[in-house]
Amino acid sequence: MKQFLFLVTSLFLMSFSVKKPADLIVYNAKVYIVDGKFTMAEAFAVKDGKIIEVGKSADILKKYQSKEMLNAANKSVYPGFIDGHSHFYEYGKGLQEANLVATKSWEEILSKLKSFAAENKEGWLIGRGWDQNDWANKEFPNNEKLNELFPNRPVILSRIDGHAVIANKAALDLAGIKPGQTLTGGEIETLNGKLTGILIDNATELVYSKVPALTKSQSLKAVFDAQRNCFAVGLTSVVDCGLDYQVIKPIDDLQKSNQLKMRMYIMLSDSPANYDYLFKNGAFKTDRLDVRSFKVYADGALGSRGACLLEPYSDKPGHSGFLLSNKKHFAEVAQKIADKGFQMNTHAIGDSANREILNVYANVLKGKNNLRWRIEHAQVINKADFNLFGANNIIPSVQPTHATSDMYWVGDRLGAERMKGAYAYKDLLKQNGWLILGTDFPVENIDPLLTFYAAVVRKDSKGFPAKGFQMENALSREEALRGMTIWAAKGSFEEKEKGSLEAGKFADFVILDQDIMQVEPSALLKTKVLKTYINGEKVYSK
Repeated sequence: MKQFLFLVTSLFLMSFSVKKPADLIVYNAKVYIVDGKFTMAEAFAVKDGKIIEVGKSADILKKYQSKEMLNAANKSVYPGFIDGHSHFYEYGKGLQEANLVATKSWEEILSKLKSFAAENKEGWLIGRGWDQNDWANKEFPNNEKLNELFPNRPVILSRIDGHAVIANKAALDLAGIKPGQTLTGGEIETLNGKLTGILIDNATELVYSKVPALTKSQSLKAVFDAQRNCFAVGLTSVVDCGLDYQVIKPIDDLQKSNQLKMRMYIMLSDSPANYDYLFKNGAFKTDRLDVRSFKVYADGALGSRGACLLEPYSDKPGHSGFLLSNKKHFAEVAQKIADKGFQMNTHAIGDSANREILNVYANVLKGKNNLRWRIEHAQVINKADFNLFGANNIIPSVQPTHATSDMYWVGDRLGAERMKGAYAYKDLLKQNGWLILGTDFPVENIDPLLTFYAAVVRKDSKGFPAKGFQMENALSREEALRGMTIWAAKGSFEEKEKGSLEAGKFADFVILDQDIMQVEPSALLKTKVLKTYINGEKVYSK
């Protein structure tokens, strides 16, 4: 009888000492859960790609066992960063083109292009990234030298924001563009009766429509190159703003085969074919791919003076920019999207474009709602229009590095009074209590830590300006982190599955070499990503 009681007692005690199985245990960490109370933890366990418990290291290690144990050595762990506004596929394509970012003159561009052409001897010459605002001569170039260097080979070079290009004569001829030609929502620059090669906004598509599509191998290289670089900077999810429905199946196939691990929220471009597809087939949702929204363009960019302003540009009297479609179009697509229950996301830079879209939204949404319609960029807002965001639950989706990239010249474009409503992230945050942060890469650098720095510190990498740029609209560190994790997830209706390190959510996380919530502002730019995980699987290690 004693032996029997001993055996029963032993089995009873063993039942309490047997550890539960996990696929991964992270411990000895400084875990920023980014939940509602912004709580901290030391450890968490992962099973089947999801977090099963978060807590103290001693408790997690006592309760769970796993073959894979990750001692974080007191490093900081954050939810995987989410880029709330990017161009993932275009970025990958751009890695195969001539890189003209940070060039300091038109002459430097020509030199780079000659070198690129020598290594890529056939087909179109395509480049991106130039910005005349970085040059001593801040005027747009003309294509005379391009025509001399490449008389028979078509060339198209995109400005950094993608809203203006310069094309040579061979490219313009293929597009059938003539001096004096006009179109809605775009500009074909002509000087003394000659085409300069500068095309703005909708005019750029006249040439791009003639560029041959990428081959299958080039397309695959684009997405894999983009994914690799995203993982290296701690991105585990991206919102790709403006693709066509034909990309859905290939991306889904790549994700099902586990070749493409990146989580993607895709906005379909504003076109009849895309509306027809999504309205007919409904939203497309898997763990890694979500398609339920549309991207519409209201206007262009400030850098190319295509942004639509209520009053003329301060540095170009008589010119106020323009809308890219007639006003009737915006009202019609808004009603159509609302009737089908999808999300509308509209690029709006200038105060006139923002007012137009805010009013279109308000007429459809009619007050408080949970449809999460977004204004992408919300860059210049008239003081009379901020309230429309809160009154109709319209969500600002902003890119903090735009502020620190534009701050050197944007005052010349807008003047002092309009600047008060420009890059006004704190004022926008107050409207709904949350906002979405992104980079707009490849327009800006892909690194989300630069987003964090620009949002909080509002200086460039050299510490300019000394007191920060319009610091009344800087975000706190907690607000910035939420904007690139849980709020970015919420902007895609995915806050219940990612964006924080809570039990039941995907085990997407990043480990940094220092704590961005604590280090001195000057040290933020030195922060390095040590490891990136998706679904508890390591996808990057420094």
